[in-house]
Amino acid sequence: MAFESLTDKLQNVFKNLRSKGRLTEADVKASLKEVKMALLEADVNFKVVKQFVKSVEERAVGADVLNGLNPGQMVIKIVNEEMTSLMGSEVTELEFQPGQAKTVIMMCGLQGSGKTTSAAKIAGKLFRKGKKSLLVACDVYRPAAYEQLKINAEKVGADFFGIEGENDVVKIVKAAMDEAVSKNDNVIIIDTAGRLQIDDVLMEELVHIKEAVTVHQTLLVVDAMTGQEAVNVADTFNEKIGIDGVVLSKMDGDARGGAALSVKSVTGKPILFVGMGEKLTDMDQFYPDRMASRILGMGDVLSLIEKAGEQIDEKKEKEMSAKLKKGKFDFEDYLESMNQMKKMGGLASVMSMLPGMGGMLPKGANMADLTDQIDDKKMARTEAIVLSMTKQERQNPDILNPSRKHRIAKGAGVDIAEVNRLIKQFTQAQKMMKQMPQLMGKRGRFKLPF
Repeated sequence: MAFESLTDKLQNVFKNLRSKGRLTEADVKASLKEVKMALLEADVNFKVVKQFVKSVEERAVGADVLNGLNPGQMVIKIVNEEMTSLMGSEVTELEFQPGQAKTVIMMCGLQGSGKTTSAAKIAGKLFRKGKKSLLVACDVYRPAAYEQLKINAEKVGADFFGIEGENDVVKIVKAAMDEAVSKNDNVIIIDTAGRLQIDDVLMEELVHIKEAVTVHQTLLVVDAMTGQEAVNVADTFNEKIGIDGVVLSKMDGDARGGAALSVKSVTGKPILFVGMGEKLTDMDQFYPDRMASRILGMGDVLSLIEKAGEQIDEKKEKEMSAKLKKGKFDFEDYLESMNQMKKMGGLASVMSMLPGMGGMLPKGANMADLTDQIDDKKMARTEAIVLSMTKQERQNPDILNPSRKHRIAKGAGVDIAEVNRLIKQFTQAQKMMKQMPQLMGKRGRFKLPF
């Protein structure tokens, strides 16, 4: 989970700050020393950490903060604001050409950074916003790149263009411009070749593309898991060819987060998107303020709401709500709710966006422990149990006698005790939901049952 390690460390620092009624300058400095160590362990650039801690300290040791009613909370607020500023403060959107003009975006990066997949993910986001993209295959070295981009283009609702066997990328790009006109595409996304390391041949090829056609935005894809090295790559690409923004891939696999916290400060270029999973829908707009809140354990409710809005079927959601109000939901509905949860990235992903989750953990535990408890693999076992039921059994759980339960357990590959536990939990939930209308007033307000 992204920033997991850093969030846990910062939560411990803030817990100590909140526990103090008054703060001295020594308290602030001691806390910031721990923050500094946490950031360095998260692989944040040393110069960035040094400037960040200095900025926070200058603001936090003022009389207004130390003598305030809630000095601990004020220091946390300052850390949040400075961290947001570190990552760019304002959200940066893709800029499109006005009217019918085509917007050309060139994707670049090292081999294995997730460039081809990121190109398709961006095309998918644009498709959902009503823009039609043309994905252009200009990686003429990696054998699978052409086919991968072609398959992904179809999946995300984008057009595809490439010339199999052609090694002249300039020729491919020029032909792609004509293709975009004939297919009436709004955006042209060029997927270029990557290298295992930065070299002159790679850079020259990118320069030739930019000379052949007008590239409106050059986006660099960097692997977030490479930490500070990702920042060094971004700095070099910006110096050699000029980039307009960064896409951080594989953020879901990086528990540290050093790249996200360093890249804007070092390169001066904003992060536009972050890849949060392997699915072609797992690409999020980068919001510095929301990311800062997540890092500090304050959650990201706005992103959660947006993700729910994108992924949840509104009609099915209304039907489910009606059943819940009547207490008439069954295992079919339970199965549907699990599918909706999957679309949102799984339960662990949702929980990570909720504010205050770190503070609800048992003493000595961390977010990793919570993730283990709500492991999506456990949800998969539950799903297997429900899928092992017949449609009749899912719609009417009351008919689940011992022989049926044994059959279900065998079909799901679990112990009979797991089946019994699930049915018991489900029955209790049904009873609770049936009582809900009785606890509501005429205007839907909650009534105390006494």
